[in-house]
Amino acid sequence: MPTPRFLALSASLLLAMPCRAQHVAVIKFPELQQRLARPTDTTYVVNFWATWCGPCVQEMPGFERVRSAYATKKVKLLLVSLDYASQLDKKVKPFVLKRGLKSEVVLLNETDPNTWLQKIDTRWSGSIPFTLIFNNQTKQRASFEQPLTEAELAAELRKFMK
Repeated sequence: MPTPRFLALSASLLLAMPCRAQHVAVIKFPELQQRLARPTDTTYVVNFWATWCGPCVQEMPGFERVRSAYATKKVKLLLVSLDYASQLDKKVKPFVLKRGLKSEVVLLNETDPNTWLQKIDTRWSGSIPFTLIFNNQTKQRASFEQPLTEAELAAELRKFMK
């Protein structure tokens, strides 16, 4: 039978072990562009955000709840961090871990947004949060250069499910 001292030592070692954060891939724009062009019947919600963006952080829990609500549907949520790649380990991974994000998270490693912004959406000025919802098979597309509440995101997604 384990001694109380052994149990205390075991518990302290378990608490000291770092929790593994989900993998956050660092990608370049051509890879993102390729993913967005896939000819599937899946509806994608692509949210461009950053750890330093208050409205982005505020809308994140609602996005996660919508992701969970649509888990059995052909809906995929992709969170695209616009933080600097040098902040991956210091800010982005801890953010993802602390908030328990289950959505796929990538960090877009591009320094000049002027080279790719218009390729995402011609109306996007560059402000974040920016959310793109699309389905390539049905050719439906909607974009939002503003924070979205959980109810607003769910209402927009319902338009794609008809």
